[in-house]
Amino acid sequence: MKYRPLPIGISDFAEMIQKEFYYVDKTTMIKELLDNQAKVTLFTRPRRFGKTLNMSMLKYYFEDDRDWQGNRRDWSDLFDGLKIMEAGESYLAHRGQYPVIYLTFKDSKRESFERSYMEMERVIAEEFERHDFILEKPELAKGKEHFWKIMRREGSQNDYETAILFLSKCLEIYYGRKAVVLVDEYDVPLENAFTCGFYNEMVNFIRALFESGLKDNTSLAFSAITGCLRVSKESIFTGLNNLNIVSVRSTGFDEYFGFKVDEVEKLCHYYDLDDKYDTVKDWYNGYTFGQTDIYNPWSVIKYIYDARPNHDWLPMSYWANTSSNSIVKTLIDRAGDEEREKIETLLAGGTIVIQIHEDITYNEIYDEGDNLWNFMFFTGYFRKVREWMEGTKIFAELTIPNKEVLYIFEQKIQKWFHEKLRGRDMHPLHDAVIAKDCAVMEEEINDIFEETISYMDQNEYYYHGMMAGLLTGIKGYTVRSNREGGKGRSDLLVKPVRRSREAFVIEFKVTKDFEELDQKADEAIRQIEDRKYEMALRNDGYKYISYYGIAFCGKECVVHCRPYEAG
Repeated sequence: MKYRPLPIGISDFAEMIQKEFYYVDKTTMIKELLDNQAKVTLFTRPRRFGKTLNMSMLKYYFEDDRDWQGNRRDWSDLFDGLKIMEAGESYLAHRGQYPVIYLTFKDSKRESFERSYMEMERVIAEEFERHDFILEKPELAKGKEHFWKIMRREGSQNDYETAILFLSKCLEIYYGRKAVVLVDEYDVPLENAFTCGFYNEMVNFIRALFESGLKDNTSLAFSAITGCLRVSKESIFTGLNNLNIVSVRSTGFDEYFGFKVDEVEKLCHYYDLDDKYDTVKDWYNGYTFGQTDIYNPWSVIKYIYDARPNHDWLPMSYWANTSSNSIVKTLIDRAGDEEREKIETLLAGGTIVIQIHEDITYNEIYDEGDNLWNFMFFTGYFRKVREWMEGTKIFAELTIPNKEVLYIFEQKIQKWFHEKLRGRDMHPLHDAVIAKDCAVMEEEINDIFEETISYMDQNEYYYHGMMAGLLTGIKGYTVRSNREGGKGRSDLLVKPVRRSREAFVIEFKVTKDFEELDQKADEAIRQIEDRKYEMALRNDGYKYISYYGIAFCGKECVVHCRPYEAG
C-alpha cells in the first residue's frame, strides 16, 4: 500500500491537497463561519494547532483569485471530496466570490521595533503586489501613486497603518464586491515586542492597522483573525462591537484546531500504528477546547512520521521545540512558596484553581498572581477540568494535559535547579559531610529543598538524584552513584582522592510519616552494614570509612552518621 505523505511543515492548503498529503478534513469550519455571520471573528489557540493551515483554507475557498494579468484562477477542485461540498448550495455559492486580503505575521519576530515593523511592512507590501493587476481599472487611477508607494515600501508608517482599509476599498472598486480580510497570528509581533522591550510601539501600530481596517470599513465583507491570546485591554480591537471571540473555552468551532479523538484513531490506523494509539494518547491528548477532546496535531503527525519506519520509536516532546517555552522558566523563576506548591501539585498529577482572565495582556502577565497561569492556560500548557462562576467571577480547575507538557515542565525545572545550585555556596554542606556534622548537613539540605520544586514523585530515586547533584564538587572527593559493593548497591559513595582520608557510604530512605525520620535514617545505616556496602571502598584501599543514613519526608530530612567498625 502506498501511503500519503505526512504534512510536516505544510501550512498552505493548496500544496496540502495538490501534493496529496494526509489531510484531516476541517472544511466544515467554512460552513460554521458563514452561519456565524460575525463581522470579525478572532480565533485564539496555542501555537502549532493548525491556525495557519485553516486560514489558508479559507483564503482558497472564498477568494476570487486573479493572476498578474487579471485572469481568474479556479481553486474549486481543491475541495472536491471534502466535507464542505456536502454542506449545500447556499454555502457553495460563496466559493471564489470575494476579493481576499491575506496577511500572516507569524514570522514577524525581530529584536527591535524598527526591524519588526519592516517585516510587517514587507508582508503588507507583498499583499499589495499580489493585487497590483487591479490598477488597470480606470476608476483606480487616482489611487495608483499611493498604491505603488505602499507596494514599493516607500510609504510612511501611517500609510501602512491604513493599508487594510485602502486596499479593501480598491478591491471593492475593482470587483464590485466587499473584501474578506484574513490575518494570521496577529499577536506574534506583540509577544515578541513584549519580550524585546518595545511593546507599546507595536501595540500602537497594530491598533491603528485594525481600527482603520476592521472598525468602520464599509468595504469589509467579514474578517477572520488568529492568535494565541485575546488582547483587548490595549484596545487592539477598539469599537468592534460585533467582534466574535472564539477561545479555547468556546463551544463554537471547537473541533477545527487540533485533532479529535476519532481523527487520531483513523490516522494511526491508516499508517498501521493502531498499537501505538495509547502512546499517542498519553503524550499528545488531553486538551479540551469547548466540549471537545483535542490532540496536539503537530506532535501527533511528527510522532507518526518517526514511528512509521521505526516501530520501536519512543515518544518525545515535539511541541517543546516549536512553542515559546520560556514562559515555563519565567513561572519557575518567579515562583514563591504558593506558586511552587501549585507547580508541585500539577507535576504530581493534581489540579489547581485559578480565576479566569480571558483578556489577559502581555504587559500584565506579571501584575497579578493568576495572570501568568491564565497566559499559560490559553497558550496550551494546561487543560481545563471544569469551570464555574462565583458571583461575577469565573474560576477554572486546571491540570497538565499530557506527558509532552509534563516533560517540558520537568526539563525546565531541572535546568532551573542546576542553575540555582551553581549560584549557591555549597561549601557549608560539603564541609559538614567531611566533618560528619549531621546538624549542619540537615540544615543545609533542608534549606535547599525548601527552595526547590519537586519535579517527580518524591520517591527514593528523586532524592537520590538531587543529593548526587548537591554533593558533586566536593574538593578532593569524587561521588559515585549505585556502585556494586558487598551484597548489592549503595546509593552513593563519596571517595577522597587520597586514600589516607575518610570515605563515606550514603544510603537514602523515604517516609510519608515525619515521626519515622529517625527510625528510617537508622534503618539506612543498618542496610549498609548488613549488605556490606563498604566492601567496594575497602577493596579499593580505603581504611577509614563512615556511613550516612539520610531519611526524607517531603522537603525535610534527618541525617545519621556511624563510623565503620571492622567485625
